[in-house]
This record gives sequence, structure tokens and C-alpha cells, in this order.
Amino acid sequence: IQKRWRGYYVRKYIHNYYALKKYLEAISVNNEIVRNELQEYTEMKENEEKRKDLEKKEKEKKYQARKMHYLLSTEQIAGIYNSPFRKSPDPMELLLRKSKPLSHRQQQMKSPFAYELYDWPTCKRSPTFSTAQPLPPIGRQKPQGPFRDTAEVLRQRYKPLEPTLRVAASINSPLEKAREEMKREEWRNRIHDNEFLPFSSYHKNEKYDPSIHRSGKYGQETYGVKHFREVQPKKWVADK
Repeated sequence: IQKRWRGYYVRKYIHNYYALKKYLEAISVNNEIVRNELQEYTEMKENEEKRKDLEKKEKEKKYQARKMHYLLSTEQIAGIYNSPFRKSPDPMELLLRKSKPLSHRQQQMKSPFAYELYDWPTCKRSPTFSTAQPLPPIGRQKPQGPFRDTAEVLRQRYKPLEPTLRVAASINSPLEKAREEMKREEWRNRIHDNEFLPFSSYHKNEKYDPSIHRSGKYGQETYGVKHFREVQPKKWVADK
């Protein structure tokens, strides 16, 4: 009896089949509504991205047309976008006619005083001061006290290096310098001072100095002077 009662009570009040079916149907309807809203939102975002891309491309195309405005056709010469072999001009030609040319950019001129102040801390070059008198400041008074001029202070601070005699002098002594100079002189000068004079009568009284190879006590080598091939009759096969 308890088993039957517990089954009836659970099916009636706790796990109601019809209530669960109605709940699941409501969930499916809600899911469909949310899915449709998400689909509409996705399509709206895609359309917005496409519209932004189209606007960006149109903007770039207009900028290129303004940049290449010099390629516009004239009454005398047709432009590269207006070929005479085409039935109608290129769309870029029509865009060039509607657009205006770009204006030249004005280069910003840097103040030379600011450039010098920028280079001063790097100590790459000595500061240059203009000889012209600067204009007096507007509405400013010189501070009270024994203050020097700013240009004078900067000139004293960034003046070029003036080394002492000990720093400026070389570490090598004059004697070593002279020795190095003599070595370099010996290296680059000629070995002997016998000048060659191309006259036949200048060398006729000079004694001939034979070479070591020909004046040796072992005599002269015959190879290359008397014959070039050794002859050994004992090894001949025939008499001829």
C-alpha cells in the first residue's frame, strides 16, 4: 500500500508529466525567440561591418582620386583612365572629375635655438650663439639678484675641452719617435744606391761578377747547356 501511495503522490504532485511537458514547450518557444533575436543581431552586425568596409573603400578611392588628380584628361590629351579605345570612360576618370586635388603639406620649421638646446646635452658639437640681439621679453622683469645672463652661463657650461700640456702631449718620447721614423725610412728606401744607366759605354770597364751557380768549385751543370737528353749506348737494343 505504501509503495502504491508513494508512486501516486510523486506522479501527482512532485513529477507531474503534463506540467513538465508544458514547461519544456515554454523553454523551446523561448529558445526559438532568443535564436531569432541573435540571428537578427548577427545580420545587423554583418551589414554594419559591410557598410563600414564600403565607406572605408570609398574613402580610400576618393583619397587616391585626389592624390592622382594630375592624371585627369584635358582637352588636348586623354588621361590613362580615358582611353580612346574604350566605349565609355573608366569610373576612375569620372571620380577624378568630381574630386579636388590635394593641397601641398606645409613643412613645420624647427626653431634653431631649440635644435641647439637639444644638441647641447649630447656634447656632439659646441653650441653656436647668434650674434643678433634677442628681443626683450614681453611683460617679464629680470629677477632681482646677482644673476648672470643665461647665454653666458650656457656658454661657460658647454665650452669646448681645453686639455693641459700633459694630456695633449704624446706618450712616446722624441727618441722613440726618431727611431720609428728611421725604421720606416729604411724600410721604404732602396737597398743599394747603384743607379742603372742605360749606356753601353758606362759599364764596359766594370768587372763581370759571375753568379754563384756558375762559379762554384763543383763545375758547371751540363743539363740545359750542352744537351737536353742523356745518351747511354750500353742500354741500346740495336747499334743504330
